[in-house]
Amino acid sequence: MAFRAKHKNARISPRKVRPMADLIRGKFADEALDILQYQPNRGARMLEKVLRSALGNAQDPDQNPGQTVRIDRLVVTDARVDGGPTFKRIRPRARGMAFWVIKRMSHIHVALEDINEL
Repeated sequence: MAFRAKHKNARISPRKVRPMADLIRGKFADEALDILQYQPNRGARMLEKVLRSALGNAQDPDQNPGQTVRIDRLVVTDARVDGGPTFKRIRPRARGMAFWVIKRMSHIHVALEDINEL
């Protein structure tokens, strides 16, 4: 059974978070937390929060009734960052022209599975 968490409309460009997602994909959950903790990027903080949320979902008895999940056996099976909506603004420039300012958002998805179920 996969335990999932997502952060929709994260106010960061997907291009900045994807390298962090590539770092943790396929790693054990506790190892992935250690990797993200020492990355100096803002995207790593956001991805770390989503990963902690997925770990919390794994420990929640409502999500997983009658079973206990060992955290050291959970593997990050899916860590992806998709593009979200964009803020579009117009910035005035010289000679009466206008330039678009595009502020991108992203959707961060993390899924964990037990190593024995893979």
